[in-house]
This record gives sequence, structure tokens and C-alpha cells, in this order.
Amino acid sequence: MRLGHLLKQILSVCVCMFALTGQAIADSLSDAKGAYDAGDYAKAAKLYQPLAEHGDASAQLELGVMYDNGEGVLQDDKEAIKWFRMAADQGNADAQFNLGVMYDRGEGVHQSYKGAVKWFRLAANQGNADAQFYLGVMYDNGQGVPRDYKESVKWYQLAARQGNAYAQFNLGMMYDNGRGVPQDYTEAVKWFQLAAEQGDAKAQANLGAKYDKGQGVSQDYALAYMWANIASAKAPASELQQIVSYRDSIAKKMTAQQIAEAEELARKCTAKKFKGC
Repeated sequence: MRLGHLLKQILSVCVCMFALTGQAIADSLSDAKGAYDAGDYAKAAKLYQPLAEHGDASAQLELGVMYDNGEGVLQDDKEAIKWFRMAADQGNADAQFNLGVMYDRGEGVHQSYKGAVKWFRLAANQGNADAQFYLGVMYDNGQGVPRDYKESVKWYQLAARQGNAYAQFNLGMMYDNGRGVPQDYTEAVKWFQLAAEQGDAKAQANLGAKYDKGQGVSQDYALAYMWANIASAKAPASELQQIVSYRDSIAKKMTAQQIAEAEELARKCTAKKFKGC
């Protein structure tokens, strides 16, 4: 009986020790994150390093990010790959996604679409929206997998439903062009709208085009001009001229007063952060 009682005491002590170790790790992770958020990257890297070496997947992920970005440490793609892989092998979805990006771009490893697909798929199957989007792109472009628009749509839909603006835009394009799904302008508008409300300039421009042509929505030059004008404010340099030219082509169908009203709509919509426009 006394031996049994002693064994229970030993087990109880062991459980407490493991609990304290777990709490200590959680506290150290919190300290490291606090240092990172405060911009003290060198301190954050020093705090993450022993945790990562101890096998903590979250610390391995964060340390990989810091090597990838050169934050608190010298930028080193191979070192980033090392830590991402350790975390990815433990099932960390964010690390799996990051590793997929590195393979996709050939950073720290030989460029390999097949390698990228492998890691994107593992993360996507865990519900990682960014990985789902990227996997959709791989099927859309036939990179690392045979081109398959239906499969691409499947992954875009999963990511889009989680609020990924890039996936929402791409899904809108699939419906707009009838790739992998029957052509459906109304459905295209739905996804363009959701992405546009998140500030995606391409989606805003395409939404403007739908209002200009009356596809999926009632034709409305004021709203067409509004969305094109909003898109021009944040469009990347490579697409700015095309969007501005398109906005100006819409303006040719409008009176000066209508243009002024559309510009006011654009100001109000921007102030509302594109919601309910």
C-alpha cells in the first residue's frame, strides 16, 4: 500500500513538472512575441532560438520567418528553410505553407512546383486559407500538377469562404470566364464585390466593368466610374494606366455632373472602407 501511495506521489510530481515546463514554454513564447511586436527583433530571435531548438513548432515557425525576412538575424533563406521544415514536419500548417512558398520561388531550395504543391496541399488540408488559394493557383496554371480548372475552383472556393481576398477575386474570374464552372456573371459579381470590399484593386476594377457592361448587375455608369476610380487609387504601377484609361472611357458616356457625383460616391465609399457601397 505504501509503495502504491509513493508511486502516486511520484506521478503527481511528474505531472506538475511537465505542467510547469509547458507553462514556462508558453511564457517564453509570449515574451518572444512581445519583443517581436515591440520591434526588438534581436531579443525576439534570442528568445525563440532555444525554444526552437527544444522542438517547439511555433518557435521554429517564427524563427524561420525572422531568417526569411532578416529580422534580428542575418537574412538566410537556407536557415529559414531549416526551421520551416522542422515545424512543418510536426504538422504546423503555417510552416507548411511557408515552405511551399519557398519551393515555389526557389528560395533556399531548388525551385520545384511539385515540392510547392506537396506542402501547399498539406497545409490546405488543414484549412490554411493561403495554402488553399495557392493550391488553386497551381491547378489553375498547371504548375506541379496537371491543369484542372474544376480542382482550382474547389480550392479557390474553400479559401474564398474563409475571406481570402485573392481567392475571392480569382473565383470571380473563374465564374466570369466560365472556367471550371458554368459562366455566371451574377456569381462573378458576388465574389468581386467581396474582394473589392477588402480593398483588392483588381476586384474593384472588375466590379466597375460589370456595372459598365450591365453583366450580373443593372448597368450603372456612376457605380462603374466609382469602382474604377477607387481602383486607380491603389492599383499597382503595372496596371494603373490600364485602369485609368478604362475609367476615362466610362467618363465619356457621362455628363460632367454625373462624373462629379460618381467621384463623391467614391469618396464616401472609401471613407466607409468600401463596405456597403
